[in-house]
Amino acid sequence: MRKGEKKRRKEKRREEERKGEKKRRGEDERREEKRREEKRREEERREEKRREEKRRGKERRREEKRREEKRRGKERRGEDERREEKRREEKRRGKERRREEEKMRERREEKRREEEKRRG
Repeated sequence: MRKGEKKRRKEKRREEERKGEKKRRGEDERREEKRREEKRREEERREEKRREEKRRGKERRREEKRREEKRRGKERRGEDERREEKRREEKRRGKERRREEEKMRERREEKRREEEKRRG
C-alpha cells in the first residue's frame, strides 16, 4: 500500500458511514414526520366526528322539542276547544235560565193582574 492510502480508505469509509447515517437519519425523520402527520389527521377525523355527533344531537333534540311542542299544541287546542265548548254551553244554559225566569216572572205578573181584576 502506498503511503497514506490506509488513512484515506479509513477516512472514505467514515465519510460513507456518515452519509449512510445521515441518510438513515433523514429517512427516520421522514418516517416520524409521516407518523405525526397521520396522527394529526386521525385526531382531526375524530374531532370532526365528535362535532358531527354534537350537531346531530342538537338537531335531534331540536326536532324532538318541535314534535313535543306540536303535540302540546294539539293538546292545548283540544283543551281550548273543550273550554270553548263548555263556555258556549254555559252561555246557552244561562240564556235558557234567563228565558225561563222571564216566563215565570211574566206568569206571576199575569196572575197578580188577574187577582187585582177580581178584587177590583
